[in-house]
Amino acid sequence: MKKEHRVDRNGIPNLTTRRLSIYLRCVQILEAAGVETISSQEMAEQFHLNSAQFRKDLAYFGEFGVRGLGYRVADLKCHLIRILGLDRRIRMAIIGAGNLGTALAGYGGFNTDSLRVTALFDADPNKVGRLLRPGLKIHHISELIPFIQDHPVHIVILAVPTMVAQEVLEQVAAAGIKSVLNFVPLRLKVPAGVRMQSVDLKVQVESLVFHLPREEEGGEAPGDDSGQASSLDVN
Repeated sequence: MKKEHRVDRNGIPNLTTRRLSIYLRCVQILEAAGVETISSQEMAEQFHLNSAQFRKDLAYFGEFGVRGLGYRVADLKCHLIRILGLDRRIRMAIIGAGNLGTALAGYGGFNTDSLRVTALFDADPNKVGRLLRPGLKIHHISELIPFIQDHPVHIVILAVPTMVAQEVLEQVAAAGIKSVLNFVPLRLKVPAGVRMQSVDLKVQVESLVFHLPREEEGGEAPGDDSGQASSLDVN
């Protein structure tokens, strides 16, 4: 395997970086299964990927395959970890300690060797001071800037009510945070110098609803008042 190229990360499409995360997950599965080498075609068949796209995405960063052999799984995993910047500890803070914020704090994917939720912030005095687990405390939002000065944070996750979202985002930018993952279902004005990715769960569900069969189109009605139990009903 050859060493990866130095690249301008700003020139890499977002879709490519997202696929790199998927590739990393795939090779981690392969490594856990004891697979030592794999070709792009085998990767595509096993994980329902596009083999040409897989090779093209990797080509942004170097040539990692070995002719006649394919990719060494352990080496490819190491390269992907370095490319994604996961060869260091990334500290995250969640603003909003409601149902969504606390659920995200407990998500295993946000608490790994490289990713770690280090604090939550909220304005509710009934939540402030509570420990979600050893070392993970809910702080008052007014403590955001001093906390970050003492405990550097790389990414903030926004899970606050819509009416305060823009104000909180401005506070996050003022604290020097450059990367935000936004779960607020609202289009926010992103401060200069901040990169923000938004996840709107309701929009995703509504997109699925749009494609559901409709009664007027001959499909099943959304609800069934016939009184007959379905196979999923439980007592």
